Amino acid sequence: MLESIQPCGLLVRFALLFFLVASVSPAAIAEGPAGGAIHSPMTLSQVVNTMMERNVERARALESYSERRIYTIAYTGILKDFRASMVVDMTYRAPGSKSFTVVSESGPKWAVNEILKRLTRTEAQAQQAKNRKNVDLNTVNYDFSNLEYQPVPDGCSYSLWVQPKRHTKYLYRGRIWVNDRDFAVCRVEARPSKTPSFWILDTTISHRYHKVGKFWLPVSDKSVSNIRFGGKATLTISYLDTKIIAAQPVKENSPVSPDL
Repeated sequence: MLESIQPCGLLVRFALLFFLVASVSPAAIAEGPAGGAIHSPMTLSQVVNTMMERNVERARALESYSERRIYTIAYTGILKDFRASMVVDMTYRAPGSKSFTVVSESGPKWAVNEILKRLTRTEAQAQQAKNRKNVDLNTVNYDFSNLEYQPVPDGCSYSLWVQPKRHTKYLYRGRIWVNDRDFAVCRVEARPSKTPSFWILDTTISHRYHKVGKFWLPVSDKSVSNIRFGGKATLTISYLDTKIIAAQPVKENSPVSPDL
């Protein structure tokens, strides 16, 4: 049974890798055009360039933060259904260190050890600078297109399509939403550029950020994978009690002129 079920955990872990790596800077995506868009006050290149600049500024300023996470993996299908969860305290320290302390766990021991704990180890390794540069949301790794603008109360008014420049399971394709003042990604709806495993038919990923002080950090992840030969695996991560421990001052963001 263990050998039969493990591949779905591997897929979900790989599918979420980019978003876990990118948790110091904002991101957002959703497939297809957004409805009801109106003329954008900024061009595509202005939005993308400003987003990249602001992401770098915030990443440099953020020295340390902590949060509590709840990981849950659930499988339903032709194999025996199962559900496992783990509560973890995470601490980030610049420039690329993340430590994890398990508070509690439930469900099958193999699922906790081989899927959930392995996910935290993968994230810790991926946080290193040599790995981050290959997955950062920038023009080196992605092409950007189809900018749309729709004013909304939460400020996530810009949406644009992202397409990876390399066919790899660590990058994604889909739509991102960008805050119109901080130019931080606040929402992502996407699919992996490459299926992470033979056992996975397709995966959809939903990622949300929220503002903590001057920084945009994850608030929720959800990855749903349809498994070959039947079944569905769902991984969710909730981020709670996020606290900024140490940070450099971040300048107040003013509206960016369309004439940039």
